Formats: sequence, structure tokens, C-alpha cells
Amino acid sequence: MIRTADRLHTVEEYYFSKKLREVRGLMAEGRPIINMGIGSPDLMPSAEIVSTIQNAVLEDGAHQYQSYQGLPALREAFADFYGSKFGVTADPISEILPLMGSKEGIMHISMAFLNPGDEVLIPNPGYPTYSSVTKLVGAVPKYYGLKEEYGWFPDIDVIEEEDLEKVKIMWVNYPHMPTGANVSKSKLEKLVSFAKRNDILLVNDNPYSFVLNEEPISILSIKDAKEVALELNSLSKTFNMAGWRVGMVLGNADHINAVLKVKSNMDSGMFYGIQKGAIKALSSSQTWYDDLNEIYRKRRDLIFKLADELKCTYDTNAVGMFVWAKLPSGSVSSEEFIDEILYDKNVFLVPGTIFGSNGEGYIRFSLCVSEEKIQEAIDRF
Repeated sequence: MIRTADRLHTVEEYYFSKKLREVRGLMAEGRPIINMGIGSPDLMPSAEIVSTIQNAVLEDGAHQYQSYQGLPALREAFADFYGSKFGVTADPISEILPLMGSKEGIMHISMAFLNPGDEVLIPNPGYPTYSSVTKLVGAVPKYYGLKEEYGWFPDIDVIEEEDLEKVKIMWVNYPHMPTGANVSKSKLEKLVSFAKRNDILLVNDNPYSFVLNEEPISILSIKDAKEVALELNSLSKTFNMAGWRVGMVLGNADHINAVLKVKSNMDSGMFYGIQKGAIKALSSSQTWYDDLNEIYRKRRDLIFKLADELKCTYDTNAVGMFVWAKLPSGSVSSEEFIDEILYDKNVFLVPGTIFGSNGEGYIRFSLCVSEEKIQEAIDRF
């Protein structure tokens, strides 16, 4: 009998992989399911981005292996983007590494900096991949609680009272998924100071910077943050390019070189045409952001109405492409609540518990659904 690796016993199949299989089964039975679960943009990239990749596939060398570090023009585009949008200066040669989606970067960073038995600070609630990747590389998750009453920001004093000797990485994610909480410069300064005091690599996962967010901020804009911080970003949400798999990690040259050592042994470079499309995306005008956010703003207003129908409460100041809503008091568990809606109203939502125990009592709506479908969901209630 062929046995799987022990590491597989530390993780489960990703929730969306399992649940969407169930949803597809219901749809195959003829149920008119409205999927408000996953955050996969349903809108198109701009026509200029699409035409750029179409033209690029005909260029000489387009179908050969590409550099592990990406095209120099792509790294320069990332540097210009961070300079203009965040006021962050980054050397395109040594401080920027393109990735095949920022999710890839979570694994690469973990493999580059963690040994078996090392500990990792992970937000609760937070993106489940932080936990699963930590376990897959043999490290140990050490969860820190986020709560609504504290603005979904960690209590640094409480964390620092714990034994942090084995902690090597702290994952943070602002604007925060799933709650949509934003963060101020002063709060980021607290995180950087904490990381410096405790020799911890601070990694900010920042893919929701420009979705319904008037004040984008990078952790690398904090003074001396590059000493202890990396930042992941992605084109998936901002430019409707989720399936293209384009992201990047930024930080000081030593940290980026460590990640490159892993990445260069894992793939053979990003497709040329996709890199050219990404370059075009990064030079998009302000009109692109304004038009995109106008669409999401209208959808969010409708989602608020749907949440009202469910007697949920929510923060109207939250940002990003989700609405995080608190269930009415006396409700069943989050998972029971969404299953009742799925089977009774044919509407799929996400229970807060998939993001951690502090997600109990909450549900998440995605804005990656047309206004017509959201209105149809409202009508079902």
C-alpha cells in the first residue's frame, strides 16, 4: 500500500474546494444557486490589457522559458506602481520578485524562512492558507485573536506577554480579509516596532488595497520597515486578473533573494504574454479604479440590503470586495445558518468559521456577483 506523506494529515482539503463541489452538485440537480461565496472577480480586465496579451503571443520568444525574476520591464512597472500608489521606493533589480499569484508567495516565503518546529503568528480570523502552508512546511501555527471591538487589529501587548522565542514569521493582512478592516499608519508602525523588538519577519498580504478603499497603504511605507517586513500584492482583485496568476513580493534584497532561491526551484518563469499584460495593467489610469469601484459600490449597497433582510449588522466603513456581517443574536451557528439559506433559498454564502474560531457568529458576502443576481437573492427573502 502506497502511503501519503505525514504532512497531509496536518491539513484538510480547502473549504471552497469541498463546498463548491457540493454547490455544483445542487446546480446539477437543477437548483438555481446564486453563488455569493468566493471572491473571484466576474468582471473583465480592460480592453487594453486583453489586446496586449493577444499581441504579445505573436512576439519572438514569447513561448520560451522566461526569467525566474520576470521581465525587467515588469519589475520596473511594479516599482513605478509602488512609488506612485504607496510612496514606496523599491529597487526593481533586487527588491521586487514577480510571483504566479500572491498565494504562491505564501508557500515560498514559508519555505525560505521556516524550519520544522518554528512558530508562526497567524490572525484569527484570517486567510486559511496561512495555517495550511505553515503546517505543510512542518512549522507550528500560533494564533492571535482579532475582535470587532478592537477594530480587527491585534493586541500587541497581549501577544508580547507570550513566549515568542520560536516565532519566526507573523502574517498580517490589511485591508483585512474577511472583515474588510482597514489600518492606519500608526498601527502599522506598532507592528513594525513589534517585529523589530522580537526579530520576527512581518509579512503583509495586501491584495485588496484599491477595492473601495480611499486610502491605500503599504507596510513598506513605514520607516525602516524593510529591515523586518515583506509585502505581497496581486493583480487579481484590482485588475480583474485572478485567473492570470500575477502577484509580487517586495522587501529588502536579502529577503527577496531567499524567496528567489525557493521559487527558482519550483517553476520556470511566468508566461511572456501574461507579463506584458501585467505591465499594461500597472499603468492603468485613475479612471479604471474609479469605474471599478463605482460598480462595487452599487453592488455593496445591494448586499447591505440583503444583510438587512437577514437581520445582520455590518460596518459600512469596511473596504475590499466582501461584506462581513454579524448574525442576529440567538442565531444558529454560522455553518448551520449558511446551510439553511443554501438549501432553502438557493443562495450560497460563506460561514465566518472557515477563517478561524473568532469568525463564529459572522458570515461573508462576496461582491463578485452582478447587481441583477444580488437583487434576485434579495427577492428570494
